[in-house]
Amino acid sequence: MTPAEPSPAHAHAEPVERVGRGWTAALALANGAIWVGWFGPLQILLASQSEDFAPGSGMSKETMLAWVTGVGAVVSLLANPLFGALSDRTTARRGRRTPWIVAGAAGGALSLLLLAGAGGVWTMTAAWCLVQLTLNAAFAAITAAVPDRVPRLQRGAVGGWLGAAQILGVVGGTGLATAAGGIGAGYVACAVFTMLGVLPYVLCYEDLRLSPADRPAWSFRGFLTGFWLSPRHHPDLAWAWLTRFLINLSNALVLLYLLYYLRDRLLPHSRLRSSGGTPIADPAEGVLILTAVNALTLLATVVVGGVWSDRVGRRKPFVVWSGVLMAVATAALSAWQTWPGAIVAAAVLGVGFGVFTSVDFALMTDVLPKAADRGKDLGVINIANALPQVAAPALAAPIVTYLGGYQVLYLVAAVIGLAGAGLVGRIRGVD
Repeated sequence: MTPAEPSPAHAHAEPVERVGRGWTAALALANGAIWVGWFGPLQILLASQSEDFAPGSGMSKETMLAWVTGVGAVVSLLANPLFGALSDRTTARRGRRTPWIVAGAAGGALSLLLLAGAGGVWTMTAAWCLVQLTLNAAFAAITAAVPDRVPRLQRGAVGGWLGAAQILGVVGGTGLATAAGGIGAGYVACAVFTMLGVLPYVLCYEDLRLSPADRPAWSFRGFLTGFWLSPRHHPDLAWAWLTRFLINLSNALVLLYLLYYLRDRLLPHSRLRSSGGTPIADPAEGVLILTAVNALTLLATVVVGGVWSDRVGRRKPFVVWSGVLMAVATAALSAWQTWPGAIVAAAVLGVGFGVFTSVDFALMTDVLPKAADRGKDLGVINIANALPQVAAPALAAPIVTYLGGYQVLYLVAAVIGLAGAGLVGRIRGVD
């Protein structure tokens, strides 16, 4: 433990000492490494494998990708709160969160290597489910470390740095998958980065320990009933969850078929050119460019939005207006289906999602009911990140195939995001 970090406190205590920059940077790097492991496959590799495996399988590449990502998201729905609850009860010498970060990252790296050797849709699906299972173990523990250690009026700033690491993880995963030179090499690159990225945090910073006497009792029935966020008993948590779900569903609808959107819609009708002026023939390069544009504008707002929210002591206005801005950008994708339109939409989405990522995370930690269940409750909240990955394919596939194509898809996504922004006003316990 470095001198800049707060001394270990009771695991269930409300934190009061501000965390240092080193702790925040190490946790952010670990968070970014997990997102590399997720989004290298989600942005590029799974779509490329689906395209390779679709001929002769009886499924289109869109249906196969929707099937694989949807089943994996179902695993994520259960894994995140399960491992969060287990970390709430872990009494290991290394602390209650660190063992799960290590095990989850190592398991995720091995699962990515299994994906590299997948020979068909069934082995690809099984390996992706293992990736979701293991990386969610690490992610649940990383997320729970924030309310464990960070005081309330610093959580917007820390959430901003975690959000910055998240988008850098998305960009890094996309870049590794694109530049590695093949599907197998892309998976190997993502696996190595995922494992190495968590090491500074787990090796340099001491975790809070939970004594056996303070360990919450385990009840599988209680765990299952904990999935229900009762609007009567915890209305703010329930409304906050619904807000996050709808805005993330809107974002998932935009991202799911981005590779196919460029290949099937924009490339045949536009002269896409890179920053060097050369024509873009590979849709994966287009995805990387849009992801990079989105990342630049997101990075410009994610930390600033969180710090600003901490200073004024308010959360809801930031979440509302960021959601509205994202809905406007998504609607622009529907009305302006050109390469310049995609660039502008990616930039505006980044501005909105940057503020939303940091401030919404702080808002979520502010409405947690009990310190003893931080990991589990954040896991349930994180379902609002994973469930859109299940719902998005179910909504997007029939819209693209039968109900009007990408123009209708992005209009539906805009309406869903706007509804999420509007529901923030129902939260009463946070300004």
